[in-house]
Amino acid sequence: MFKKILIANRGEIACRVIKTARKMGIQTVAVYSDADEGALHMQMADEAVHIGAAAASESYLVMDRILQACKDTGAEAVHPGYGFLSENQKFCDALQKAGIAFIGPNVRAIAAMGDKIESKKLAQAAGVSTVPGYTDVIDTVEEAMKIAADIGYPVMIKASAGGGGKGMRVAWNEAEAREGFKSAKSEAASSFGDDRVFIEKFIEEPRHIEIQVLADGQGTTLYVGERECSIQRRHQKVIEEAPSPFLDEATRKAMGEQAVALAEAVEYRSAGTVEFIVDKDRNFYFLEMNTRLQVEHPVTELITGIDLVEQMIRVANGEKLALTQADIKLNGWAVESRIYAEDPYRGFLPSIGRLSRCQPPMESDTVRVDTGVVEGSEISMFYDPMIAKLCTWAPTREAAIDSMIDALNGYWIEGISHNINFLNAVCSHPRFREGRLSTNFIAEEYPEGFEGAPLPPENERRLVAVAVVAHLRDTARAGSIDGQVPHFQARLGRDWRVQCGDKHFDVTAVVGEGGTDITIDGHHLVVESPWKPGDQRFRGAVDGRVVEVLIARSGEGYRLTFDGTTLDFAVRSPRAAELAALMPVKEAADLSKLLICPMPGALIQLHVEEGDEVQTGQALAVIEAMKMENTLRAETTGVVAKIHNRPGDSLAVDQVILELE
Repeated sequence: MFKKILIANRGEIACRVIKTARKMGIQTVAVYSDADEGALHMQMADEAVHIGAAAASESYLVMDRILQACKDTGAEAVHPGYGFLSENQKFCDALQKAGIAFIGPNVRAIAAMGDKIESKKLAQAAGVSTVPGYTDVIDTVEEAMKIAADIGYPVMIKASAGGGGKGMRVAWNEAEAREGFKSAKSEAASSFGDDRVFIEKFIEEPRHIEIQVLADGQGTTLYVGERECSIQRRHQKVIEEAPSPFLDEATRKAMGEQAVALAEAVEYRSAGTVEFIVDKDRNFYFLEMNTRLQVEHPVTELITGIDLVEQMIRVANGEKLALTQADIKLNGWAVESRIYAEDPYRGFLPSIGRLSRCQPPMESDTVRVDTGVVEGSEISMFYDPMIAKLCTWAPTREAAIDSMIDALNGYWIEGISHNINFLNAVCSHPRFREGRLSTNFIAEEYPEGFEGAPLPPENERRLVAVAVVAHLRDTARAGSIDGQVPHFQARLGRDWRVQCGDKHFDVTAVVGEGGTDITIDGHHLVVESPWKPGDQRFRGAVDGRVVEVLIARSGEGYRLTFDGTTLDFAVRSPRAAELAALMPVKEAADLSKLLICPMPGALIQLHVEEGDEVQTGQALAVIEAMKMENTLRAETTGVVAKIHNRPGDSLAVDQVILELE
């Protein structure tokens, strides 16, 4: 077995590989950029080598520096993780020439599956079901229009070298196909340096289901169940699960056997994933093959008990797989939520900054947290905004989802914006719980964006009760401090009035030995909790349900986060509530004439100059942050009165870029 391996990656996947290597008794080498100085993966490894500046193009993507780090440390093998150089055939080839093992497939498989056009041709030759379409290079708009008409609308226009949703367009008619062909070619050229595109039939009501394969390159190729990855936003996966709630045994077997046939056609070795689009009638079509470890691999590990990273290392070391297809058993259900540094309330704009608080739920046999950050870590603008992958396992799908909701409720993050409330809202959504999924789920269920999960009346009352109990205990503690007026004793009233936004609740609360009896507008419930002032998590039983609520002081009241909703509650005596109702309401400032930067980033384009007339919805500027470009548009009509920043400037959140008049 290898004595030392280098992980050519960063963040949670580097930490994940280090854990398995440590379990196998293998020493590890981490690499890090300027931005990752002191990062968790660097601390966990036995050795760490600095490889360059913060930008990935100057560090994690520089093959020569990775190779030099291997030579300097004596690393015998490299695990590439995912992203960066993981599917770069030149990197794989360079390692082989240097006598260093690549913990992944061979050069031929990477090259064959890295080109979407060639991979589709190979799939067809291997007898794999493919989406009807035209797989040769399309040179002109006229040729594209003829092909699209022959296939029949709607069609998908896709970049051959694409990934991450770039260079992809759906066209429902000729006009959209004409525009989509041009923009897909342009985006593909700028993103991948390759403007080749192809056209295939767009599958309506599609589900994204992928098959995990394992091969040793010595005659054994297995399929290790499937993962459902249909919950996506802009072609980026958000929530994944294994197995799929949609597949039956016959479809699972057919998809698995076709995935194995494709892997064998390219003499595959290591772990890989064959992705399929599945329609409403369970017809499935090859999408692409990822020749690396997938982000969502933990859900497969949780339902099979197979450590995929360990298998990759053993295969790279020349070992045969000790498993057979009959050994692959699917046990229970697993769900994964990707926790990102982004603001779902502001169009999922990326967020950067320091994690002033980062306390995940406690890990166990049923809760797994894969992360590359800790409290105090910096979320950088240079890399992917993933904070963690939160996974839960249970015997049934319903129980696994319930466990995920509870785990999300207990995940405490402050300092940056995050998507935990959105993930919780999706997991609680009736359509998700029923398993009626498609890749259009988010677009269909949140067409106007995310504004928080709907709050059922019973949960609303639970939160009112939590706020009242917190207020009672805060008040009781304040009344017990030293140095008060002699012979004075604060008395806690029974009657309270709770305000949440425009809603008001009349509450009666009686503290007893077994808990607090609370009546809210005629509804009686009991709160039992060891919570004390200063605790950030309110754990206990409320109205018979075990809950975990994040709680923080907010002005004169409390900010509570639970089941995908964050709300402010003010608890007042009846007299204080009367007086509060007389207070004037401060009107929000009109910011419609200001173009404000919604996130920290770099201003890379400015589309207007002072004196230009602007229409509502017009593109005004482009901000780059976390490898993503975000176009900022005008909220109203007007004339550009003053420009405060120019392309190349670094901007802070809420910084004014320009003013209209």
